[in-house]
Amino acid sequence: MKKLSQFTLACAISFLFHQSLNAQKISKVQDSTKYTIENCVNKFDLTKAKKSNSGYQYWFADKKFTEENTLKMSIVQPGKSTHAPHRHTEEEFFYILEGKASFYLNGKTVVVSPNTSLYCPPNSEHGISNAGDQDLKYLVIKKDLK
Repeated sequence: MKKLSQFTLACAISFLFHQSLNAQKISKVQDSTKYTIENCVNKFDLTKAKKSNSGYQYWFADKKFTEENTLKMSIVQPGKSTHAPHRHTEEEFFYILEGKASFYLNGKTVVVSPNTSLYCPPNSEHGISNAGDQDLKYLVIKKDLK
């Protein structure tokens, strides 16, 4: 029994040591990022948006800046979608700002309007498209593990 207790204690100490090293690595990454008022405030600028087949996308924050969390605004033209329904391991969250969105989740579809949030659990088949006659504008929040 004494050997088992010593082994358990050794495993616990080893685990805590590795956790401490990982925490130090994360802290160093955070410390190396220069957070300033200039890069912490991001006002939408259409000239900096990325053109897409369905409209454009504007990244307020990307995984390089926020340690894998992303925040972008997508604008989709009437009758279009950013891509076909798909699955991925990351959960995703949409927030409708303007227009009408057709939201597909695991075989069911609903049409929603502004000030509506849409959650996509990990590995769920999902998609979003413009169901109106004006541009659809929505935010996408995702932990991007790629």
